[in-house]
Amino acid sequence: MSNAATAGYGTVAGATSATTTSPTATPTSSVTPRPWREFLDVSALSRPYSYDDAMIRVRRNLNYFRFNYAVVTLLIVFLSLLWHPLSMIVFLLLFVAWYYFYFSRLGPLVILNQTFDDRTVICVLGLVTVVALVSTHVGVNVLVSLIIAVLLVGLHAAFRVTEDLFLDEESRLVSVVGAQPLRTNYTPI
Repeated sequence: MSNAATAGYGTVAGATSATTTSPTATPTSSVTPRPWREFLDVSALSRPYSYDDAMIRVRRNLNYFRFNYAVVTLLIVFLSLLWHPLSMIVFLLLFVAWYYFYFSRLGPLVILNQTFDDRTVICVLGLVTVVALVSTHVGVNVLVSLIIAVLLVGLHAAFRVTEDLFLDEESRLVSVVGAQPLRTNYTPI
């Protein structure tokens, strides 16, 4: 008898499970578009109590609304290029790359058996976009639009309340299950 594993009916011999990960792989999260109503909810804006509170909000909101902030930034850059047709064509070609590598994928990006984190993908795509647009001689427009985008994103991230945001289903479950029991006026019998 051979020691080779036999495949059952309907399976491919030698196939591995898609859920197994190598121990060297970095943890990644898929890009999740958050609802625009939640992103633009005016009732969820409030002034942070301190600088530390603002920085905590910025970190949480940048992580939670990463997709939305990327779209807003790209829209601001696009609007700055309206009177530069060559730059707009370059930007639209780059937007195809953004769509393929960032917005439309469901899992982590894997190129040549190398898994890339969402932050790495955003940084590389952002750098390629800026360099390509600056090479079309609209450097000042790109710089001003990026400054405006960083200001708007930073203000939204600092003023957006984070208590109602859940990064994943586990934290939502922990917040419900692990919560303190409600205190009522009833006395135990």
